Amino acid sequence: MSDPTRSPASSGFSLSDRLHKKRTTAATGSSLLMSGGESSLPLPPSEKNKRPHTWLNGYTAVLDIGSTKITCLIGKGEPNGNLRVVGYGWRRSAGVRNGAITELQEAEAAIRATVGQAETMAERPIDKVVVNLSCGHPASRLFNVRWPIGGRVVTEADIRRVVTEGRIQATVQGREVIHTLPIDFTVDDTEGVSDPRGHLCETLKARLHIIDAATTALMNLETVLSRAELKMEALVSSPLASGLSVLDADERDLGTTVVDMGGGTTSLAVFGEGQILHTAQIGVGGLHVTRDIARGLSTSLENAERLKTFYGSADLASDVEDEILTVELLGNDVPHFEQVSRAQLGHIIRPRVEETLELVREKLDGAGLGTAASGRIVLTGGASLLDGIRPMAERILGMPVSSGRPSGAGFTRSVRLGRPKHIIGLPENTAAAAGFATAAGLLCWAASAERPFGDVEFREAAPTGFLQKLVAFIRERV
Repeated sequence: MSDPTRSPASSGFSLSDRLHKKRTTAATGSSLLMSGGESSLPLPPSEKNKRPHTWLNGYTAVLDIGSTKITCLIGKGEPNGNLRVVGYGWRRSAGVRNGAITELQEAEAAIRATVGQAETMAERPIDKVVVNLSCGHPASRLFNVRWPIGGRVVTEADIRRVVTEGRIQATVQGREVIHTLPIDFTVDDTEGVSDPRGHLCETLKARLHIIDAATTALMNLETVLSRAELKMEALVSSPLASGLSVLDADERDLGTTVVDMGGGTTSLAVFGEGQILHTAQIGVGGLHVTRDIARGLSTSLENAERLKTFYGSADLASDVEDEILTVELLGNDVPHFEQVSRAQLGHIIRPRVEETLELVREKLDGAGLGTAASGRIVLTGGASLLDGIRPMAERILGMPVSSGRPSGAGFTRSVRLGRPKHIIGLPENTAAAAGFATAAGLLCWAASAERPFGDVEFREAAPTGFLQKLVAFIRERV
């Protein structure tokens, strides 16, 4: 029988040893030290974190068509949960302006060259691709849909009917629905249900996030891919793909806005509650900064891009020394050069970057998402690599949503730069570059066995029996 008067030291461990052990265990994250200091509470295991990512069998190809760069990735999911790139190619974009196809022949040639490079590296041909959606002025809208269940169990068919009703409500002439993303469901009075199948209820409600785009722009995109002997397997919103690439699950749950700063456009996506809540696109990007430099210094676009990349800064405070740069002037038969200061270059860059970030802030403030748009900001895309852009973004975007009082619990938005995560095989010299964020996210979306964010696809099996065909015939025409 144990002695109740036995001292702690008699057990072989001193009191200080026991406390040290508790602190060490708590520091490793395997348990929580209670406020009383006498016991620790083990953290429950997370089955979600233990479950490896499930990938489709075989290889998947994606195509990111941007205004300045076209990228193709061929990849395959591995049993250990990794996603590996086995072939990649990229070329300077041609025939694309502000994310839309403007010259079919030029775009076709650039796509063929890009895909050919990826095929050669992967040692396998491809005939279908998942493509980013940046053309057709993509729009994002939220819909609340009700569907009567009548006291029975909610089935898969009920969910599809709710989603179909939302798509009908979202139908606008001349535009096509690309994504139908259920944010959550309400089963009678129970809110926040992620999957209502199997629940008993009278009424099923759904919050749907629907993204659409102009039909004619999508037809032009499909035409140029067909001419390049490629089939468009699916379209994926560019900021949605970027969010898959650069955000962790916790960031998507707690609230984060991804700002993808491309060449011709800047797009943004607001994530929260593990879902994508809003997207928007702005017709200003890094190429506009390049054109401003070319006009301001009377030089070529190629020289302007070089100056922006190596010497440009969005934040004048980062110019510690006033360096002198030599610029070749445009339009002279004999090469003519002029010297300008780095500060002068910064004065040209700064207004355009400020304008872009202020437009992003306006989009966030006008989204009507409240505290959901109050979380951190992650900058990605090629234009986000400009020196000094993070301090400027912290000043412009890091403010609370409501100008007069802090958002949420008094926190302001923090800003960081994002790069592709959890993907193996990107070019070593560009693996950290944010310019591959959209392409990497496209590959993650395309290779996943389960559609991210519950995106509902409408690929139903064709009816077989006579009665089923008759019902389908009537349903299509009623």
